[in-house]
Amino acid sequence: MSKKLGVGIIGCGNISEAYMKLSPLFRGIEVRACADMNAAAAETRAKEFNLRADTVENLLAADDIDIIVNLTIPAAHYEISKKAIEAGKHVYSEKPFVLTVEEGKALAALAKEKGVRVGSAPDTFLGGAHQLARHIVDSGAVGEIVSGTCHVMSHGMEHWHPNPDFFFKPGAGPVLDIGPYYVTNLIQLIGPVKRVGALASIPARERTILSEPRKGEKISVETPTTIHAVMEFANGAIVTLGASWDVWHHKHANMELYGEKGSLHVPDPNFFGGELIVTDEKKVVDTPKWQHPLSVANQEGKDGKALANYRAAGLADMALAIIEGRPHRCSQEMSLHAIDVMTSILRSGELGSFVNLTTTCERPAALDIESARELLEEKEFA
Repeated sequence: MSKKLGVGIIGCGNISEAYMKLSPLFRGIEVRACADMNAAAAETRAKEFNLRADTVENLLAADDIDIIVNLTIPAAHYEISKKAIEAGKHVYSEKPFVLTVEEGKALAALAKEKGVRVGSAPDTFLGGAHQLARHIVDSGAVGEIVSGTCHVMSHGMEHWHPNPDFFFKPGAGPVLDIGPYYVTNLIQLIGPVKRVGALASIPARERTILSEPRKGEKISVETPTTIHAVMEFANGAIVTLGASWDVWHHKHANMELYGEKGSLHVPDPNFFGGELIVTDEKKVVDTPKWQHPLSVANQEGKDGKALANYRAAGLADMALAIIEGRPHRCSQEMSLHAIDVMTSILRSGELGSFVNLTTTCERPAALDIESARELLEEKEFA
């Protein structure tokens, strides 16, 4: 099957490079054009990747574009996705795909009316390490998951990002910016969340940009940057989440899940690969051999170490799902539930009380080794 759906990217900032560079690895998609409110940014990306630079309006109307990839800032996600759906395009959005449950439900209703699909990052949970964790959970090797801990902590984005302002505005912060990786992975491993409770704070009301070209400029902080939350899952599991951009150093693991018969030490959900450690009741046991295509190192990380990066896997899975007439894994339903979890955590931080979730979802289908190979343009790549 060689059919490909035409992809148009709106938003030509930092993350667009990854989608443009990595999309040729996958079947079912072909990036054909890009647009940005800053025409020069679109022209630069178009020239770099041999694409057509367009206006947002023209891209939405283009006959050769089937899917719009929405890479705008979070505050613009809803409006751009809404316009794309109204134009009859499928939409795949960067996370978070909306900022409120109400926005998510509105997009879902509109997409149903127009007969199009909505999908959203993150897709890192499709990586080999996290799918191995899913395989172990589903096999019952560690028993039912009863509790866990997650930590995503650093000292913010102002040290490296050229335009870090939006990270500290409503719609971002560590919960809505980095949290989607963790919450989505927990949902695919454990299932939906029932209720949440949290405490939140803004220790520093102002940040100084330390990266070029705006080094020395001040940013006002308008969303919590330290959040400690607890999530109760529908299956009864209780998982804590520590999310902060006010931490210089820590030794907490990214994610640990504790089962009735053992534990899982899960690598950073922000990445596709990493080392998974499995224990039984007393000791570390051998991790099953798992030659998953989306765990193969394909680039060098910032630390110089080999890294597996398959950004656009979720987009490709959605395109192939459209062609094949099956559900896609980075679904609107799961993304909406993740938004519900994260916004409820922030709401709980404001109220000082538990918040019950108003949405739920099914766990996405696992992406086993053969299914992952089917996503790749060149099977021998795996």
